[in-house]
Amino acid sequence: MLDKLEMFLAVSKEQHFGRAAESLGITQPTLSAGIKNLEEQLGVQLIFRGSRYGGLTPEGQSTLIWARRIVGDARQLRQEMRALRHGLAGTVRFAVIPTALTRASTLMARFARRHPAVRFTVLSRSSIDILQMIDNLDADAGLSYLDNEPLGRVSTQPLYREHYHLICASNAPLAGRASVTWADLRDAPLCLLTPEMQNRRIINRCFMLAGIEPQAMVESNSTVMLVAHVEQGDWMTILPAEMAAFLTAGKPLASVPIEGGEQGHAVGLVAPYRDPHTPVIAALLAEARRMAAET
Repeated sequence: MLDKLEMFLAVSKEQHFGRAAESLGITQPTLSAGIKNLEEQLGVQLIFRGSRYGGLTPEGQSTLIWARRIVGDARQLRQEMRALRHGLAGTVRFAVIPTALTRASTLMARFARRHPAVRFTVLSRSSIDILQMIDNLDADAGLSYLDNEPLGRVSTQPLYREHYHLICASNAPLAGRASVTWADLRDAPLCLLTPEMQNRRIINRCFMLAGIEPQAMVESNSTVMLVAHVEQGDWMTILPAEMAAFLTAGKPLASVPIEGGEQGHAVGLVAPYRDPHTPVIAALLAEARRMAAET
């Protein structure tokens, strides 16, 4: 039944039989037959379908919860048995908010020194996407905000708190300041992350507290793109201090601390809530704790 549950999860994720079959590397008839077989075994209809996917039935919604749990447990069992035989190995699918990518690389480098057989696939995603990916078993862990918006049932390990800097040309009027306030940026031509990013929502609230509506002349989901625009024109952007230092190094740009506003939100490791965790995720949480204790 396990392979049929994997098929069911793929269909519920893709909401399309063709795409689900492609994601699993099987034909659509094989997928349809697998779903039909699962429905026969459970004695219920799981999916509304006519000429196309029509959504999950109420029984399908209940089955989805069990399918995620069963498939997740099966994957954990395989990981634990592999760890007993060969030590920690395999690939960790790691989803990270754009503003935490530099800290994620530090965490992975530390982890790799202890567990060199573990590989990482890193994806830059919004905080909402990260939680959905973990819930759908598409990510094994993530690095995201911990205290600004609801997380749901996950395990967390705080790593650091964000504090924001203004990034501008080194010859800009604000570049020589020891610090600026949000009010100082009232008419600034800004490049900011796109609205679905939690960082953007935090920044919007900081401006709102100062009685300002930010003027976002350019929006992107890439911090590299934001800084590239600042370097090429008269724009400015706002980034957490560590990301700002990394992206401005060696460039004719200034990074100026911003005072006030709603700052200091916690960022940390997010993983599925399990007891016990898989060996790899348990080791990753332990490394994050060590890293947090040293900063």
